Amino acid sequence: MITIETLKKNHEVQTLLNAAEKQLQVLGYTEHSLRHIGITAARSKEILTLLGCPKREIELGEIAAYLHDIGNAVNRMDHPHSGAILAYQLLTKLGMSYDEAAEIMLAIGNHDEGSGLAVSNISAALILADKSDVHRSRVRESKISPNKTLMDFNDIHDRVNFAVTDNRFEIDAEKKEIFLRLTINTEICAPMDYFEIFLQRMKMCTAAAKFIGYAFELEINNYRLL
Repeated sequence: MITIETLKKNHEVQTLLNAAEKQLQVLGYTEHSLRHIGITAARSKEILTLLGCPKREIELGEIAAYLHDIGNAVNRMDHPHSGAILAYQLLTKLGMSYDEAAEIMLAIGNHDEGSGLAVSNISAALILADKSDVHRSRVRESKISPNKTLMDFNDIHDRVNFAVTDNRFEIDAEKKEIFLRLTINTEICAPMDYFEIFLQRMKMCTAAAKFIGYAFELEINNYRLL
């Protein structure tokens, strides 16, 4: 049976994930390395577990999260779709059933706010897990000065991520609510800067939470905004 541990030990999978991160680093994008992959996989697992999904569905959610950005090895443009096809081909070659690989392909192909939407429990969990990962640790070390300040404030993605000093992703299964609680240093960026680049992603999270019967709430500096 193919698990996330299978993929961590597979040379071809690791080569493609490394290539994806290398390309994004050269382009100056925020971090999409094993740190981001790990957080996304852990949050996907937490969501699906609290939904009471079968064990195998939870495992498939972890795998989808682990592979969701693999398309960046091809090109940043349209990476959800190229990644979905890559993942399907890799997984079926490793011996995963067509049905399971198709579920993962579907989730990866729908994880980006430009063209995706929640169409399954796995895809909803992936959207929420991926889009909630905003934090200063995603800013490249090359863009941070020796005294731990951001060197270029013109890049809004770096500015917003660097301003987020605390990120808490919490689920209340009893009330069926998902919370993203952020602490933002307003001397670095205003909350409006966050919405300038993340509004579509937060709307996507709201729709994904609704798909699984939950409400999504965004809180910044103890103020509820969604």
